[in-house]
Amino acid sequence: MDKMLLFHNSAELVRVPMTAVVFVTADGNYSAVTTADGSEHILTMQLGQIERRIAESVGSDDNRFIRIGKSLIVNRDYITYINPSRQKLSLSDCRAFRHEVSASREALRALKDLIEKEAGL
Repeated sequence: MDKMLLFHNSAELVRVPMTAVVFVTADGNYSAVTTADGSEHILTMQLGQIERRIAESVGSDDNRFIRIGKSLIVNRDYITYINPSRQKLSLSDCRAFRHEVSASREALRALKDLIEKEAGL
């Protein structure tokens, strides 16, 4: 069974399988968790709080979630396309889910370099 990520505060609780979380975006004091089935869960939590919850849940040896810039966390398992000059990042399960997000050129360049380095390119 997949490890579950649990996000909660006094008003709400969201529980999703870790492998289903594709990305998390932030807007001020709110964050949106998007899952592979296309669902979006709006939480009254800042991205830093979400990032800490993920780190506590997955452990220090799991680096599948990457923070990109100030307002985005992505699950590296869904990254299919990175183009820093166009500021585009595509996330897909290569079946039904595909979503495009944007981030700064610098953040995407660093992400591209990291993935290339890990792949030995």
